[in-house]
Amino acid sequence: MVATARAWYVQIVSLGMISSARPRFDLQHSALKAILRRCRAEKAHATPVVVFDLDGTLMDNRPRTIAILREFAAHYRPHDPEIAARLESASLSDLSYLLTDSLARLGAHRTEVIAEAEAFWHDRFFADPHLVHDVALPGAVEFARACYDAGAVLVYLTGRDLPLMGTGTFQSLRDLGFPIGVPGTELVLKPDASMPDEAFKRLAAPELARVGHVIAAFDNEPANCNVMRASYPDAHVVFVDTQHMPGAPSLDASVHVVRDFRLE
Repeated sequence: MVATARAWYVQIVSLGMISSARPRFDLQHSALKAILRRCRAEKAHATPVVVFDLDGTLMDNRPRTIAILREFAAHYRPHDPEIAARLESASLSDLSYLLTDSLARLGAHRTEVIAEAEAFWHDRFFADPHLVHDVALPGAVEFARACYDAGAVLVYLTGRDLPLMGTGTFQSLRDLGFPIGVPGTELVLKPDASMPDEAFKRLAAPELARVGHVIAAFDNEPANCNVMRASYPDAHVVFVDTQHMPGAPSLDASVHVVRDFRLE
């Protein structure tokens, strides 16, 4: 099931369905290659650090939601076969950032259906077992490895929490091929699930200087990119244009924009 979902995801990506707004590829390539050059240059006199968010940045977590919706469809079929069929046939293009919007697009409008689906999704989306459905963005594994090989310490700074998602996150990074569990890599997670992501990253960002010289940071949330820009004015801060929270603040004008991590 997981292999099939990932193969399907690759097909969707090849059709260009991750985001409607695309930065120019030549600018993306030059921004990413500049970071690799800086990794190599910095390691001669300092420890270069590259910071990566996970969900919506290195990884696409929408297949996780698809898998959960299919499980919910099987659970709900005895109550409403029509809604169950719609949820079971959901595709990546049907998903919005908010689950309620996704459910509405799929025809689930009744209050009781939405409440039950949200609770079912929440218990599984923010837990270790379903992280196996996540897939890497195009070029993400190769770029992370290239930064590591160029001498950078990789810090995975994620809004996932340690108690519920720590083990699955480590396993997911390992299984997808990202450098993890070796010298020069760190995984930093929230202490508990109740802490807002932006608040956590606002507190954690300055502490990353203890690892080395932060030369680059990637995130799919404009607010988090702006936090990193304020903390590290000389770093390459990069917004990954996949999906982000509705009502996000304007992106700092100095932040680079990429659609994924492909270098060619």
